[in-house]
Amino acid sequence: MLADTGKPLNDTLVNRHLFTHTTPASSLRVSVIVPVRDEVLQLTQTLDALRNQVDGDGRPIDPGQYEILLLANNCTDRSFELAEQYQNLYPLFPLHVAQIQLPPRLANIGTVRRLLMDEACRRLMSVDNQNGIIASTDGDTEVDSHWLWHIMNEINAGCDAVAGRIIARPERNPARIFHLRNVTYRQLVARVESLLDPCVHDPWPRHFQHFGASIAVTCRAYIRAGRLPQVPYLEDEAFYRALLRIDARIRKSTRVRVFTSSRLRGRVAVGFSEQLRYWTRMYYGQQVQLAEPPGSLMLKFRNRARLRTLWQHHRGAIPNGALKPIAQELCISEQWLQHQLTAYPYFGELWEQVETKMQNEAWTRQWEPVPIVEAIRELRQYLLTSQPLLSAE
Repeated sequence: MLADTGKPLNDTLVNRHLFTHTTPASSLRVSVIVPVRDEVLQLTQTLDALRNQVDGDGRPIDPGQYEILLLANNCTDRSFELAEQYQNLYPLFPLHVAQIQLPPRLANIGTVRRLLMDEACRRLMSVDNQNGIIASTDGDTEVDSHWLWHIMNEINAGCDAVAGRIIARPERNPARIFHLRNVTYRQLVARVESLLDPCVHDPWPRHFQHFGASIAVTCRAYIRAGRLPQVPYLEDEAFYRALLRIDARIRKSTRVRVFTSSRLRGRVAVGFSEQLRYWTRMYYGQQVQLAEPPGSLMLKFRNRARLRTLWQHHRGAIPNGALKPIAQELCISEQWLQHQLTAYPYFGELWEQVETKMQNEAWTRQWEPVPIVEAIRELRQYLLTSQPLLSAE
């Protein structure tokens, strides 16, 4: 039990209590982290999915290449005991189990996932594997049987991080229609983005998700991004933004898939379950689901691509007048943009500042949210009219 002293959590002190009874295999390539809190009903399925990983030919993946770090935190059920029983039942399965009782102010998913990812990174680096992979999932999630195989292939292809497709198990609740609309909208947005601002390391087909239930990153990129940000929740979103800031090559692979819970009562204060509860309230309140208008998104994508080209090729000598149309369309000052263009070593840092600057009165007045069904219709129409371009790919 860690006492709440009111002082910042000492990661090194806590890590001394975790997974010290085993040393990583010298052949270790992937360290999978699983934060668990009161998941006794789902945990066996989660572990079964991780144990039965296969390669492209259906052969079991060598257990010397990967390990599972499961941390039961602040549990009130028998999750830890179940994990230990599973470990004893399958002794050849590289499952390592620990438990921790954090003080209330630290008992959150941000703290726990950071502890686990740091420990995974430490273990991989201890066997001199800077390109080793830290792969994150959740205690209520079942990974696809080829999950590890496709993650390793994407990293081998040169990516720094891999975000997997997270598929919610169907549940009969009023939020489902809102969830399906949201998925449809975001997938259409991803398609439009791939056309207007194509990405070499993340070509179509791709998806739109980057969450803790399926995110993988090399140790090198994890350290360069500053590790997982110290936030109590939405730590996966914060980490994704940290990766963008360093221009990490992030692949949103449709082959990397997991299946997760659609429960309304989650284990975190802010997350998917809270979103489902919000949509449920919208349903009963007969509220209209809103989304960012396609016109706004298309302007961002086009001008991001134009600005990136200028940043890559003309930082020292911007062609006269090249920034003016970009600044005008994004509702920001041309002089401000000129100054920012040479202020950052990574384009991701520059674009983050641009997006922050855009959130002024002129931009928000011009682009107010629209009903999501209208946005979906408009995106589909745009893609339909872009069919000649799609066919030429």
